[in-house]
Amino acid sequence: MSDNFYTETNRTATIRSWIMWQMLRGMGWAAAFVFAVGVIFGAIWAVGQILPDESKTAPSPYGALEITSPQSVTA
Repeated sequence: MSDNFYTETNRTATIRSWIMWQMLRGMGWAAAFVFAVGVIFGAIWAVGQILPDESKTAPSPYGALEITSPQSVTA
């Protein structure tokens, strides 16, 4: 017997089942992607919980990168 879906006797049911299988595969890939993103965010959150409290209240490291206008700088 052939593995081609278009050689079956009931072509409508065969095509419907093939389409359903394709949609289920896509749903599985999407679920795996969402789960992976959740694991990554969970790992980032867990590392944040391990850090000491002082690191959460420290000033921003980007403060040294602030650019002041030339008018506000005094010589």
